[in-house]
Amino acid sequence: MTDRNPLEAFKAPTQLKLTALWVATMFCYVYGDYFALYRPGRMEAMNKGMMGPLGEATPTVLLAVSASMIVPSLMVMLSLALKPVVGRWLNVAVGLAYTAIVILTMKNAQPYYLLFGTVDAALTLAVVWTALRWPRTALA
Repeated sequence: MTDRNPLEAFKAPTQLKLTALWVATMFCYVYGDYFALYRPGRMEAMNKGMMGPLGEATPTVLLAVSASMIVPSLMVMLSLALKPVVGRWLNVAVGLAYTAIVILTMKNAQPYYLLFGTVDAALTLAVVWTALRWPRTALA
């Protein structure tokens, strides 16, 4: 049976697709970290100033972790704001870097974190794929 009135599909521009992928990535980062707070002993460790495998929450560690989350947060905006040629290569580079970071953090991870990490890696690889397949403008 064919649909006589198919729904119209919105054809999002590449920049919007990349922005949506980074937003979804950031949600997974936030929720993965949020659910980690429910692990037994986690709050006690935080109250003692410890950040899991990173050790003591020194100003340097907090700065590094902050910087690592600022970059994908900025990619949400930069994917829309940068010129396509710059945005393309920045999305490829940052997408590959964050795919590697996520994979490296998955060693000995809890099942919930493996799920979030797998989705994060898929999303950042989708960023790379989308950026590499950026359509070119037809020459007049």
